[in-house]
Amino acid sequence: MLEEEKAKLKIVDTESPLEDTQNETEDIYEKLTFMVDKGQEPMRIDKWVQMRIEGLTRSKLQNGIEAGFLTVNGKIVKSNYRTRPGDEVVYLNYVNPDYTELKPEKMDLDVVYEDDAVMVINKPSNMVVHPGIGNYTGTLLNGVMHHLLALNPHLNEEILPRFGLVHRIDKNTTGLIVLAKTPDAASHLAKQFFNHTVERKYVALVWGDLEAEEGTINAHIARHQTNRKMFNAYPEGEIGKHAITHYKVIERYNYVSLVSCVLETGRTHQIRVHMKHIGHTLFNDFEYGGDRILKGTIYTKYRQFVENCFEACPRCALHAATLGFIHPVTEEKMTFDSELPADMQAAIVKWKNYKHAAHQID
Repeated sequence: MLEEEKAKLKIVDTESPLEDTQNETEDIYEKLTFMVDKGQEPMRIDKWVQMRIEGLTRSKLQNGIEAGFLTVNGKIVKSNYRTRPGDEVVYLNYVNPDYTELKPEKMDLDVVYEDDAVMVINKPSNMVVHPGIGNYTGTLLNGVMHHLLALNPHLNEEILPRFGLVHRIDKNTTGLIVLAKTPDAASHLAKQFFNHTVERKYVALVWGDLEAEEGTINAHIARHQTNRKMFNAYPEGEIGKHAITHYKVIERYNYVSLVSCVLETGRTHQIRVHMKHIGHTLFNDFEYGGDRILKGTIYTKYRQFVENCFEACPRCALHAATLGFIHPVTEEKMTFDSELPADMQAAIVKWKNYKHAAHQID
């Protein structure tokens, strides 16, 4: 980009539509908003946008335009649209994380569904979604690359990371994640995530007995002011990003509860932060204080019982149970469900037995 063009460029707003739950990583997509300068001569919109986004290739831009990722004054436009002074141009741009160390690795992937356009995988705990600082191997994408190369040895290793990932879940969160196998599929899916039309339901074991059977948490989320690895809720909405979580109690076990959480937005650590915000931290969530006794008695036997539950589920008790989206090729609604993993089930059984024993004594 020429220096004079840089000087004219006005970035009105930059935000991340997909900041979905992985520590210390870049956002997958960013929303870029530009204003056409008053003195700007008419120009094809594709050329105008490409001049202003460093590293944006023509093919990538064309795919984005065809998917509806480019709007002018709120309306989807074609590549041959000619800019006018004062136009507000919005483009949803893919931010490619650093995959320089990504290598194919053989691993047992729980592939729930796969066709030529998408893959749905049931991710285990203790697995990072994609490489980053301190996690250059053993990630889900390492396994996906090996899987795809095994199916098609002629696949170009260099292109996979550029369109495969459209959302993330935490290292220790289990459950469903969808990946795209083509650029068109990635554009289609990313737009669904951006517009919050993807169905995402999580199941969590949380501390405490919730007062209401169901409710909605509406609080902005931003990084914690003193611990950059954590996030915090800001109910007044002055800082952070808009976030909404709908929850419903599935079952109560005296001092913990099993709840379902439906995401209306997808912010980093959203469920963990929102549940802590209303006083019901996720069970064994060490980053947010759920790995200590937050509810219950002071007796030694109870303390030992909770420690046994921690051992049964040695991670934050959160599972991505339902994932629904419109298939990028067939346009059909697809919904997938994943059973609770064995570690969460083991902890739940212990709490059920504890509740039953307590009632027997009563």
